[in-house]
Amino acid sequence: MSIFSGNLKKILRLAFPIILANASAPLLGLADTAVIGQTGHAADLGGIALATLVFSFVYWGFGFLRMGTTGFISQAFGANDKEEVVIIVFRSILLGLSIGLALILLKSLILFLAINWMSASEQIKTLITEYFNIRIWGAPATLVTYALLGSFIGLGKTKELLWIQLLLNGMNIILNIVFVLGFNMGIKGIALGTLLSEWIAFVFAWYLLKRHLSLQNPFQQIRNLWSQIILKSKVIALFKVNRDIMIRTFALLAGFAWFADQGAKFGDTILAANHVLLQFVSLSAFFLDGYAYVVEMLSGKAIGENNIKEFKKQVKDSSILAGITALILALFILFLGPIFIKWLSQDTAVQIVAKEHLLFASIYILLSFVAFQLDGIFIGATQSKEMRNSSLFSLAILLVSSLLLINSYENIGLWISFILYVIARGCSLGFYYPALIQKQFKNEYNTSSKN
Repeated sequence: MSIFSGNLKKILRLAFPIILANASAPLLGLADTAVIGQTGHAADLGGIALATLVFSFVYWGFGFLRMGTTGFISQAFGANDKEEVVIIVFRSILLGLSIGLALILLKSLILFLAINWMSASEQIKTLITEYFNIRIWGAPATLVTYALLGSFIGLGKTKELLWIQLLLNGMNIILNIVFVLGFNMGIKGIALGTLLSEWIAFVFAWYLLKRHLSLQNPFQQIRNLWSQIILKSKVIALFKVNRDIMIRTFALLAGFAWFADQGAKFGDTILAANHVLLQFVSLSAFFLDGYAYVVEMLSGKAIGENNIKEFKKQVKDSSILAGITALILALFILFLGPIFIKWLSQDTAVQIVAKEHLLFASIYILLSFVAFQLDGIFIGATQSKEMRNSSLFSLAILLVSSLLLINSYENIGLWISFILYVIARGCSLGFYYPALIQKQFKNEYNTSSKN
């Protein structure tokens, strides 16, 4: 007899492709490093590391295109409003395309700011410029693909997410090998391979979604639905949600940047040890994000159906699985972490420091699933203001607690403040949770309260 109910199996079935898709992403970075490393030039390795960092920062900031689309699509899907699903898809695509074109128009300014922000040699800055000027032309494809991925998640089509991610990373690896090792193009080859892969992934994602939604003549449909696509109230709602999610994302970026910067003040050994431990935190995120994505879709769908019972069931079941997974990951890292630390760093001093702080990384992983789950619930409900407020409050907790604890406990104090940070994220969103239920299910909530 299985210990998992039918719904738990359903959640696992939806989450598994997302986990695999997330896990495939680091392979690309490893492949890029391995390919460019064959040139034998340290400058090329430094250039690719910093150049990809620029795009990671820019694109992560526009991650709202994926998250915002998921929430709106899942609610329309739950309400069985097929036309609204199509309208939201077109609206999100147009927004992604507009932002992508704006990034191209502003490429000189973005590059100037990035180059002057970095403390790198002139040779590496030249390499970054070469990479940036090629890859920036993939911005429209990448950002529209974000919207398409959000549509697939909102519709519960998580396998498509996996196929798109595998195609993107697979083509990228193949093209990078061809351009760098075959044509000896160096960092330009990496950029060109990534650019072409982004456009190929976009075309494939659009093909899958077009087929799934039975869009026979998309351009004609856009013309027919244009007045609804640009409906002022809906566009404003989309911008508000996306604005708040963007602020939330940058607050999260600032939190991790602050943690890294404070660790650097203790010297290279502690900086390196913290970086190793953060790899374990990133690994756990691949798994916990899977459940968060699923609860985005299932909670949003229940809201669209106006079914509070289904909403609570999906929140409970997905959170149980996320909690069990977080516990397994935390124990895995705690007991087997020392083995992986040796693989990640050959420096004995770094290994010692990392092992000394391994418990704190495990505690962080164990407690983080609450923030992941609540993020997913609020994305599904398109309640982005609460996410924004929570992230800013949590960032303040991190800043204040680290300043208070570092002086007395140094890096241990920094890790304690980092744990308090993820607790604050969960607790602050949890504070808003009852109001979210009451707002989304007014009639059912009032009826159940009377009973």
